[in-house]
Amino acid sequence: MQKIRCLVVDDEPLAADVLENYIGQLDSLTLAGKCYNALDALLFLQQHKVDLLFLDIQMPKLTGIDFLKTLPQRPKVILTTAYRDYALEGFELNVLDYLLKPVPFERFLAAINKYHAAREVQPALPSMLIHPQQDAFIYLKADKKMVKVFLRDILYIESLKDYVKVKTRGKEIVTYQRITYLEEKLPDEQFLRIHRSYIVAIDKIQSFNSVFIEVGGQELAIGRQYRPAVMKMLGVQE
Repeated sequence: MQKIRCLVVDDEPLAADVLENYIGQLDSLTLAGKCYNALDALLFLQQHKVDLLFLDIQMPKLTGIDFLKTLPQRPKVILTTAYRDYALEGFELNVLDYLLKPVPFERFLAAINKYHAAREVQPALPSMLIHPQQDAFIYLKADKKMVKVFLRDILYIESLKDYVKVKTRGKEIVTYQRITYLEEKLPDEQFLRIHRSYIVAIDKIQSFNSVFIEVGGQELAIGRQYRPAVMKMLGVQE
């Protein structure tokens, strides 16, 4: 069973440590990260997949509520605060639960049970079918509908801040999804992450060197940290 990836966002280190301790006591949870302000949390969410967000409300520069309003697509959210006044506004934003500090472990468990209950009642969206291989496809949410995209048609995928552009032979599809999520879904033998912002279809590569890869007439940069793995996959010894 895949563990629930949790991100704790709280400007109070002691409060964050309490939640980290609680998360560590449950086998179904894992701590994906811990941030002490909303701006760091935004960067983390752009780069990592998170299932459950524990979000403090009273933080400097950007409150948890205001931060939540900036997210076009968000994980399940549990608000944490020392003040009761924000409960109504939090629930208007469709948060999963609202925990009052100091958070008792029993109350934490009740919030986690709400997460499990919400996940069980939601209908599963089709993500990918690999049968047969040639007809494998993925559904992407775009323009308020699920769009079917055959993997054989994908040229490359580009991350553009809060959304992803999927470039195919005939069109571009923009979806509010993280590139790391698509990287997990796509088969490694067909797709290659070459940069924090790019995934390319291996069989669509037209040319390459140590700096860029050409796909669909576009030159896409190879990230420095990805270069060794990319060169190895393409059979080049550096």
